[in-house]
Amino acid sequence: MRETAFAKVNLALHVRAREPDGYHRLETIFAFAEDGDLLEVSEPSRPGALELEISGPFGEALRTEALSPAGERGNLVTLAARALQDHYDVKQGARLHLDKRLPIASGIGGGSADAAAALRLLTQWWRLPDDRAVLHRIARGLGADVPACLVSRTMRGEGRGDDLHEVEGASITGTPILLVNPLVQVPTGPVFAAWDRVDRGPLGPELLGRNDLEAPARAVAPVIGEVLEALAGASFARMSGSGATCFGLYTNTVDRDAATARIRALQPGWWTLVSRLK
Repeated sequence: MRETAFAKVNLALHVRAREPDGYHRLETIFAFAEDGDLLEVSEPSRPGALELEISGPFGEALRTEALSPAGERGNLVTLAARALQDHYDVKQGARLHLDKRLPIASGIGGGSADAAAALRLLTQWWRLPDDRAVLHRIARGLGADVPACLVSRTMRGEGRGDDLHEVEGASITGTPILLVNPLVQVPTGPVFAAWDRVDRGPLGPELLGRNDLEAPARAVAPVIGEVLEALAGASFARMSGSGATCFGLYTNTVDRDAATARIRALQPGWWTLVSRLK
């Protein structure tokens, strides 16, 4: 059995305030590409065991975690599996294989999408109730982006980003998208810490808005500005999350593919993903 951990993009990310607990109050529009990491499950090598293999172009940094105590703290796939197992007192094991195709610390879901895929996949594998409330509660405990990644469709997020609301009349499904990352990791913490604490106003009913983390992210990684310049021909271009991945939306696949070819020729060391919005 297999699940895709769909790449997440923020069509808007308005930072409204920093709360006393250190978290930031957000208003965001989540959208998802049709592609991402891949997670597979099969029978474990021994009954009841929970095993994890990691491969793929971005798997090396995660490969050593496996199921050691440090790995259990650090790998969200393992944390998601344990949380689901504990909630339902599951005795059955699983062997998970993560094909890591999305860059790490890149603002497009990454570990959150992987954790959400694990919850969806293991719910089927272990034949558990498809209880959305339970899964959402577990997801919230794993991270602010995990609930949105669990749903993996266009949603409005508020609070920490995990207070989700349906987006009425969203008509972006099938929109051609190009994601570009200069292969510079941008940790979330320093970017939020560098936010200037200026409330630039609420997110209205529109799907497309500003990203208030772009300026602090560009201070951390100035190359983000070059990526956005490379996407200048898109109908809409933004940095996603806290960076460094940026994306362009296009009215047709011809323009998107032409932009992809141009960027790959000029910057062969950058990562690109050609997809469509779900």
